[in-house]
Amino acid sequence: MLYSLFNNYKRKRNRAKLKDDSFSYLFDEDESGEYVVFDTETTGLNPKVDEILSIGAVKIKDNKILTSETFEVYVKNSKAISSKSIEIHGIRPCDLENAKNSKDAVRDFLEFIGSRPLIGYYLEFDVSMINKYVKPIFGITLPNKMIEVSEIYFEQKIALIPQGNIDLRFDTILKDCSLPNMGAHNAVNDAIMTAMIYLKLTKEKIDVRKTNF
Repeated sequence: MLYSLFNNYKRKRNRAKLKDDSFSYLFDEDESGEYVVFDTETTGLNPKVDEILSIGAVKIKDNKILTSETFEVYVKNSKAISSKSIEIHGIRPCDLENAKNSKDAVRDFLEFIGSRPLIGYYLEFDVSMINKYVKPIFGITLPNKMIEVSEIYFEQKIALIPQGNIDLRFDTILKDCSLPNMGAHNAVNDAIMTAMIYLKLTKEKIDVRKTNF
C-alpha cells in the first residue's frame, strides 16, 4: 500500500511539471487495451552523452502484433556516428539526411504511444534515452507503465534452475523461445521481435499481422 501511495505521489508530481497541456492524455488511464513495444538505436550506451538515431515501435492488441501499425522515425544527431555503432545498427550519416529534429520526433512518438503500457528489452535504457529529450521539452518523464521482457524471462528461468546462470542476451532469449530472428537489428525489427518474446513468455498466442520473415 505504501509503495502504491508513493507511486501515485510521484505520478502527481510528474503531471504537475507538464509544460504542454495538449499532452495531458499521457497521464490518462489507458482504455485501448493495447501495449506498445519500442526500441531505440543510439550513438552509444550512455544516456548522458549519447543521442537517439532512430525510434521503432509496434502495438500489441488481443494477442496480435499489429505490424500494420508500426512507428519508425529517424532523428537528427549533432555528433559524428562512430564506426563501431554503425556496425551494430547499420545507420549511416546518409541515412539521416531526411531525419526529423529531436523535438518533432519525440512529439510524434508520444502521440503514437499515448498512455499505453510500454514493453521493451532492457527498457530502462531506452526510456532513459527518450526521457533525455522529453524532460527538457515537456518538463516530465514518461509516465507510462513499464514491462521488461528480460525480467519476465529471468523469473521464469530462475524458478526452474534456482541460482543458475541465466543468459539474458537478446538472441539467446529469442532462440530459447523458438522464435524467428528477423535479421537486421534496426529499431522496428527489434521491437517486433521483442513483442514476439513477450507474447511467448506470457503464454499468449502469437499472431503477427502482415509480417514476412
